[in-house]
Amino acid sequence: MKIREATREDFDAIWPIFHEVVSRADTYGYATDTTKEQAFLLWMEMPRLSFVAEEGGQVLASYYLKTNQGGPGDHVCNCGYMVSSSARGRGIATAMCQHSQRIAKALGYKAMQFNFVASTNAGAVKLWTKLGFETVGRLPKAFRHPAQGYVDALVMYKWLE
Repeated sequence: MKIREATREDFDAIWPIFHEVVSRADTYGYATDTTKEQAFLLWMEMPRLSFVAEEGGQVLASYYLKTNQGGPGDHVCNCGYMVSSSARGRGIATAMCQHSQRIAKALGYKAMQFNFVASTNAGAVKLWTKLGFETVGRLPKAFRHPAQGYVDALVMYKWLE
């Protein structure tokens, strides 16, 4: 597997992954009817950088990296990761998170923050914790899960230095 910076042309391969993840409504706070054009803006235009994880020329996953806040908070970045359901369980999210931390440090970021992790996303919470992120905040009933109703959203943070 190779992780590389995404190009505009890669979005045609990212879109099915984005659509699959967002339409489930169980991990991301994006609207389930997000259009391809809106998704392109969210995933490719607004972030500082976007990446793809590929194998044999096939895009299996993607992530973005952006500044979390401007001004005095611009030393903290934020990332979002999506893996195709057909590629889950192969360590791709781990590899992308580790890659994103190296990139963040190279870009001068001092910390990484995940702003809105659904508490029911047990796999992500377990992985981010294993990779050194702490839960520093809990937003009670801030995420509307399609099956479990209102659940907490977590703020997870890691100092990178």
